[in-house]
Amino acid sequence: MTSAAATKRDPKIEKIRNIGISAHIDSGKTTLTERILFYTNKIHAIHEVRGKDGVGAKMDSMELERERGITIQSAATYTTWKDIQINIIDTPGHVDFTIEVERSLRVLDSAIMVLCGVAGVQSQSITVDRQMKRYSVPRVAFINKLDRTGANPFRVIDQLREKLFLNAHAVQLPIGLENDLVGIVDLVEMKAYYFEGSAGQDIRITDIPAEMQELANEKREALLDAVSLFSDELTEELLEGTPTEARVKEAIRRGVLALKFVPVFMGSAFKNKGVQKLLDGVQDYLASPYDVVNKAKEVGNEANEIIMESETDKPLVCLAFKLEDGRYGQLTYVRVYQGRLEKGMTIYNSSNNKRHNIGRLVRMHSDEMEDITKAEAGDIVALFGIDCASGDTFTDGKTKLTMESMFVPTPVISLTIECKESKQLPNLAKALNRFTKEDPTFQTEIDKESGQTIIKGMGELHLEVYIERMKREYGVDLVTGAPQVAYRETITKAAEFDYTHKKQTGGQGQFSRVAGIIEPIPSEEGKDYEFVDKIVGGSIPREYIGSCDKGFRSCLERGSLIGFPIIGVRCIINDGAYHDVDSSDMAFQIGARYGFRQGFSKAAPIILEPIMKVDVEGPTEFQGAILASINQRRGMILNTTEENGYAKIEAEVPLADMFGYSTILRSSTQGKAEFAMEFSKYAQVPRNVAEELMKKYKVNNREEE
Repeated sequence: MTSAAATKRDPKIEKIRNIGISAHIDSGKTTLTERILFYTNKIHAIHEVRGKDGVGAKMDSMELERERGITIQSAATYTTWKDIQINIIDTPGHVDFTIEVERSLRVLDSAIMVLCGVAGVQSQSITVDRQMKRYSVPRVAFINKLDRTGANPFRVIDQLREKLFLNAHAVQLPIGLENDLVGIVDLVEMKAYYFEGSAGQDIRITDIPAEMQELANEKREALLDAVSLFSDELTEELLEGTPTEARVKEAIRRGVLALKFVPVFMGSAFKNKGVQKLLDGVQDYLASPYDVVNKAKEVGNEANEIIMESETDKPLVCLAFKLEDGRYGQLTYVRVYQGRLEKGMTIYNSSNNKRHNIGRLVRMHSDEMEDITKAEAGDIVALFGIDCASGDTFTDGKTKLTMESMFVPTPVISLTIECKESKQLPNLAKALNRFTKEDPTFQTEIDKESGQTIIKGMGELHLEVYIERMKREYGVDLVTGAPQVAYRETITKAAEFDYTHKKQTGGQGQFSRVAGIIEPIPSEEGKDYEFVDKIVGGSIPREYIGSCDKGFRSCLERGSLIGFPIIGVRCIINDGAYHDVDSSDMAFQIGARYGFRQGFSKAAPIILEPIMKVDVEGPTEFQGAILASINQRRGMILNTTEENGYAKIEAEVPLADMFGYSTILRSSTQGKAEFAMEFSKYAQVPRNVAEELMKKYKVNNREEE
């Protein structure tokens, strides 16, 4: 944080909390957001996820979300609690929609990590934790669903420490568990809170029940011991006697902002227990825009990093992090980092220097919007009619700055699609154009050989949702082809190449000789390609070294085994020859290309396939059926655990064998098991599978040599 930001703090900005609510699928994020909006008087009635009452949760505004009971798009809203303004983004839990979490965490100052009191830390909790660490997001944890059978918050806290390596400590204790959950004990205030009334809106504060006093003292001591590391003043107060409540809160806040402490709150959003105290925690412990460091880079001089200051009188810098095609045209969600946005002002897109006039500025409340005239540093708002891409930076033209965009994972699955009727083609083009712009993990391309349209995404559900949206929103009926796996090719040993390219036609000819070694790069180096120049004595002139690199790179797009990209190769050039007249940039590119192919074929090339980390959870009575379903899919079981009648199986399974797994799993477990998967690594395909793939490739490409 800059000294400027530290010296003159605007009380209004200091009271802003930009928070995200993230968790594993079905941990209760949307239900929690619904309760937060209710208790802050933003909505006046509670509706449930899945829309059983015909309304559905406020933050699941898409019809598809209400039907499926899952969040597909992140949704933004804002509300106030006591004297703070909270901008909330409710994110999906399903790994297929991971870009929604990435883009939200990129622009948020802090987060609430929701965990199920029964299941604890699940596969997607680990992914969300990794994303929070990637963007250095301070967080509090909320253990939800403590009303459910088998809930055990202390086991969940142990998992936070063991699996996520977080310094997590309870700041609350539940009063009762499962059906007996009635309230919580606050370990900072040492008071008991009971949530009464039809929707938990009436709070009764009493002394801690006598039977819980000993446990409360023990857990409070552990909490104070942990947070005293962040405050010398608290340590002094502890030595002198009883520390003040304000001092304890200040120490917890310091630990949270330093990313070294995670306070754990407890309750049940569905049963309306503990949500108001969680909101107090958002106020007391989470970051204001002043408490996090955001950096921008100078356009044209990326090495020069400038720290953003959350001040309204500084030059404007804001980041477009999400696009949506709304009823009134393109809606662009932006986070203002510095300066102010005003209706009617002109802004500039740093990526292409295009200028835009702000015609309409709105604050979002899920799918509703409120027109505003200005937005200041720290605000999250939306603009209409701005044509841009997700991740673009806007300024007022006084500065040329660009902010780092979000991390975009690579798609792992693809499908071929075609319209049932040719008259729907224009609508398909519109849909693909819109969705690829909105979601960087949803990609589309035309296959050069077959001319088919291919869509790529993060999983079956991801593509399924987009196909359904094309049908509903654009009236496009699609026929889909077999999902295609993103295979890769690589080599397993070093091989030499020495290729001379000669071509003599009328006039100037072409001549180049490129020699060297192609070798595998160890996977731990994490590189897909490396070019090494070992030319001595000028056998290849300096101006043609880059041409060789270009030639090698052009071969990486399409391997010779099955036509998939090549990874993990190091190309070393150590010899060559040139001709004063006939050598050129193109001659050396062609020579390098043929040299690469020559070396690649001798370097024992193999095919790699994506291996997914698969977590399956279901009742222990179906454990045998679950294990069998994984074994039939070339899966390798990594770990199995049993707890409270539930079995959890962790495995690694090739993506090629995971298609249609959800149907198989449902039918073999009476619909009681669920699974989540995410990309883990690439591994060699078995010989019989490789032969089958190569045979198929040859049949499809007989005319190609």
